[in-house]
Amino acid sequence: MARPQITLKLATSLDGKIALKNGMSEWITGSKSREYGRKLRSNYDAILIGSNTAVLDNPQLTTRIDGENDPIRIVFDTNLRISEKSNLVLTAKKVPVWIFSNVISGNKFEELSDHGVRIIRNSSSSNINLTSAMQLLSEKGVKSLLLEGGGVLASSFLRIDAVDVIEWFRAPLILGGDSRDSISDLGLISMDFVKRFNRIQINELGEDTHETYERII
Repeated sequence: MARPQITLKLATSLDGKIALKNGMSEWITGSKSREYGRKLRSNYDAILIGSNTAVLDNPQLTTRIDGENDPIRIVFDTNLRISEKSNLVLTAKKVPVWIFSNVISGNKFEELSDHGVRIIRNSSSSNINLTSAMQLLSEKGVKSLLLEGGGVLASSFLRIDAVDVIEWFRAPLILGGDSRDSISDLGLISMDFVKRFNRIQINELGEDTHETYERII
């Protein structure tokens, strides 16, 4: 499959959680980790989130650093749930926003298009077809992609062995078992199929730890 080089960015507690049960997550990692994470975005052609992250977090997904490149911002949003007043939509004419969706007509489609959002037809009638989507991005010149969505998006790419690198920012906090996981169910039934990575770098960012892992092929 032709696809971009894919990096999964995680910002978690020690027990791998990204938010409390009620969704509260500001802030798990410290300011140095967040600044480093924003700068990291400038190394990629595009950044990808799911619709839940777009709706619940209303992110900007920019570097917010003068002189740094802002990647194309991509959302997997089959039902076009994103708000017309979201940070992504309101800045789409400054920094490109692409949305993969099943909704390619109607008032919402027209309004988002008027704001400069590019809506790409999903090749499947239900969930996003990752293989087709990644091939399309590759054809459009996206050579590197940063995943910043939640646990469902992360597990979707891990399931098909499409995560090449993990950038893991980990804070010295414990959120507990009822909090939200950074990686959702992978459907594994044997240790023969676990996803294996090799740690190639570790450094301290304030109280946090930043680790870089590469997939073992």
